[in-house]
Amino acid sequence: MAKTQDLKEKYGPWALVTGASSGIGEQFARLLARSGVNVLLVARRADRLESLAQELRRRRGLEIELVVADLAEPDAVDRVVAAVGERDLGLVVSNAGFGLKGDFAASERARIEAMFNVNARAPLLLAHALLPRLRARGRGGFIFTGSVEGEAPYPFSAAYAATKAFVHSLGMGLHGELAGSGVDMLVLAPGATDTEAIRLQGFKPELMPNLMSPAEVAKQALRRLGKAPLHVPGPENRKYVSMMRRMPREKLIAFNAQAMSAALDASGRGENNGGGAQN
Repeated sequence: MAKTQDLKEKYGPWALVTGASSGIGEQFARLLARSGVNVLLVARRADRLESLAQELRRRRGLEIELVVADLAEPDAVDRVVAAVGERDLGLVVSNAGFGLKGDFAASERARIEAMFNVNARAPLLLAHALLPRLRARGRGGFIFTGSVEGEAPYPFSAAYAATKAFVHSLGMGLHGELAGSGVDMLVLAPGATDTEAIRLQGFKPELMPNLMSPAEVAKQALRRLGKAPLHVPGPENRKYVSMMRRMPREKLIAFNAQAMSAALDASGRGENNGGGAQN
C-alpha cells in the first residue's frame, strides 16, 4: 500500500487499535482517522482515551468509540471483542504493550505476569477471535507491534524480548496461513521510539540511538501492510537487526548484555532494577 489515504477503501470502515492512549498506538489512531476510518480505541486510561476521542470526532462523519480495558486482566480481551459487536471491522492494530528492564529475578511476579498478558496473551487471543471475521469478509488487515528485541535474546530485558519473540513468531506464522485469504498480516518491529514509555522506564531519549518518532513508525507500518510479513522501521534499525542475525549466538548474547547494561547504568538504574512502564 502506497498511501495511508487508501486504508478505508482497501480494508473497510472500522479499525480497532489497542494501546491507543499514547505513543505508537495514538499515532495509529490519528492516521486511521485522517484516512476516514472509524476507530475503536482501546486502552486502560479513560481520560487519555476520551481526550483523543473528542479530538478525532471533530472530523465530520467520523465515529470514534472507546473501550476502557487493561489487557493484563484475564477477561479484557473478551470485553474488547464484545465491544466490536456488529461493526464492519476491517483492520486490527494489536499495539498495547510494556517492558520490564533489569535483572529478571528482581522483577515482581505480578508485573511479569501482567507484561506477559498484555504483550503476548492479548495479541494471541485477539487474533484468534477476530481473524475469522476478517477472513469471512474476504479482506482485512492485522498488525502486531513487536520490537527489534523480538529478533534476538536480550539479557536484562529477557522477559520483554521473549514476549516480543512470541509475537514475531505468531504474526509471521499467521502471515503464511492467511496467504490468499485477502487478509494482510504484518509484524511491526520498531527500535527506540520517542514515547513516554522510554521516560517512565528511566531512560534518557537523548541517549537512545536512532530514536524515531511514533508518528513515523505508525506511518511506515500502515504503508508496509500487505507487502511483507515483518517491517523494521528506520534504515539504522534494519542494519542492526541484520547484524544481529549474522552474529554468532554466544557473541550476540554478550553484545546485547553489554549494551543493555550500559543503557541501564546511563539511566542511573543499574542492572538490579526490575521496573517498567505500561504503554
